[in-house]
Amino acid sequence: MPSPNEKLAESLDVLKELQQGNRRVFRSDDLSRVHRERLVENGFLQEVMKGWLISSSPDAQPGESTPWHASFWEFCARYCDERFGEQWHLSPEQSIFLHGERTVIPDQLVVHSPKATNNDINLLFGTTLYDLKVAEMPAAEALQARDGLRLFSPAAALVRVPESFFQLYPLEAQVVMASLADASDLLRLLLNGGHSAKAGYLAKAFRQTGRGELADEILRAMKGAGYDVRESSPFEAGQILRKPSRPSAPMVSRVEMLWGSMRGQVLATFPKAPGLPTDKEAYLRFVDEIYRTDAYHSLSIEGYSVNPALVERVRQGGWDPQHDAGDRRNRDALAARGYWQAFQLVKKEVEKVIAGENPAALARAAHNDWYRELFQPCGTAGLLEPGSLAGYRNIPAYLRGSRYVPPRWEAVRDA
Repeated sequence: MPSPNEKLAESLDVLKELQQGNRRVFRSDDLSRVHRERLVENGFLQEVMKGWLISSSPDAQPGESTPWHASFWEFCARYCDERFGEQWHLSPEQSIFLHGERTVIPDQLVVHSPKATNNDINLLFGTTLYDLKVAEMPAAEALQARDGLRLFSPAAALVRVPESFFQLYPLEAQVVMASLADASDLLRLLLNGGHSAKAGYLAKAFRQTGRGELADEILRAMKGAGYDVRESSPFEAGQILRKPSRPSAPMVSRVEMLWGSMRGQVLATFPKAPGLPTDKEAYLRFVDEIYRTDAYHSLSIEGYSVNPALVERVRQGGWDPQHDAGDRRNRDALAARGYWQAFQLVKKEVEKVIAGENPAALARAAHNDWYRELFQPCGTAGLLEPGSLAGYRNIPAYLRGSRYVPPRWEAVRDA
């Protein structure tokens, strides 16, 4: 008769297959009742609502929200696909948020669909999904898929949101505006819809944010089609955050605009820069001392990704996170070693800064080396593929209790 460990290993084999491609969300009928109940009982799965489960972590604390926040967008995409097929999409406002790399989990996500029933569906940790019934779907060319979500394209979203959106969310509006290479997609929608008023405030918005050539193109095209277009600003005074001269990736614009809007507050709060230390050895001793507290700053948690090594350990009865502190802290121990290794490299660069070298240039040149040292122990232990040490990480880390979702790994390289 199979032991409890062997039974759990069998269930983990099933889960491993379902998790291919970093999938985290599952229908209840994706697993048999026996496997489902066993994995929920051991903390590898968590129920969201009847019929739906997400990957979890066996060592997550009771009430831990991170597995849910890490799975939220995937859940919404899979749930809506299952219920509405291709007949659904997110709002123009939410589309701009996501195109603008604002990934914070909303209290309520509104999904539009002709098949909706105007119901508010309660999810985990105070989040809800409201299905809003609409008469028909927008034109296919107005929508695009991203990470399984059906969003309005950047141009379609800018045309569809009300003018007040630009005052309420100037950062997201300007980030998406800055991502447009030209005005052609906007103009097609403005001309086909006869949106002369929208053309006026969009033209002014582009002019105010340093894209005067797009503003002129919008005005020429609309007036050439017989529309009376008058420029008017959709922004309030002081809301212009950046004036890019050319298109830029949303994550780049977001970081630069956030920094531009907060730089004054940061400078006002920070004490006067002390300058380079005169006693190099004393300062490096101070650097060594702060490592002890700095090592505790890793407060993130990631859901378990089941792999063959873990399955085999469980099968042999060698994995017991409830009674073996080493199993609970294995990743923490490897991360601590990685922090120490990276810290040593950073310390060497600090010595160069003290010697008078440019700190920004040093950080830019050494950053990839720091990254490799940070995760090298996990690679050596087989928890990461060797290729994961190249470039930058493509697995997000989540802060406990935070609704903030890290940016897509593809966007990190731009930033």
